[in-house]
Amino acid sequence: MVAVIHKIKSSEVWKQWEKEYLRRQKSDFFHNLKIYEALYEEARLLGVLPPANPLEGIEVKIKLAKALNAIATAGKDRSLP
Repeated sequence: MVAVIHKIKSSEVWKQWEKEYLRRQKSDFFHNLKIYEALYEEARLLGVLPPANPLEGIEVKIKLAKALNAIATAGKDRSLP
């Protein structure tokens, strides 16, 4: 048996092939869950999770949530049509 090895000369061709390959792959919830759980366990073993103070930075998160969920109202200079 003869092995045939092809060298990819163009990195753009490889990137396009890889992008299409990944796009065609079906998402597997249970596989992704295993990856998530392994990463969480690693973070826990490293002492990163759970945080020492879970409420640390909550003020910033609340301020950001308020800004993102704000309902814009039309002003005098921006009247509705």
